[in-house]
Amino acid sequence: MHAFDVLGDPVRRRILELLAEGEQAAGSIVSTIETEFGISQAAVSQHLKVLRDNGFALVQPVGARRLYRLDPTSLRGIDRWLEQFRGLWLHRLDALDTEIQRGRRRA
Repeated sequence: MHAFDVLGDPVRRRILELLAEGEQAAGSIVSTIETEFGISQAAVSQHLKVLRDNGFALVQPVGARRLYRLDPTSLRGIDRWLEQFRGLWLHRLDALDTEIQRGRRRA
């Protein structure tokens, strides 16, 4: 599965946001996602599996619990791919900053 296919799903993006805050127990992730998206524990588990299988999340068993954390490896790959477009954004942001500065001088 391509990284953007993985990230195209809002549930998986939300799970990654949770993991970006730090290590999370599976139960905590399930509880949050069930509340926010109204999906079952089994569905959340499937999303976690997709994230694990595609290198976005790591899991560590601790007794009966499963602790998940973000694996930045796949995110680095996306960042490298996006690098080719970053120059376009920066040029436009620089132009916007110039226009904002001009507006401040006029005010």
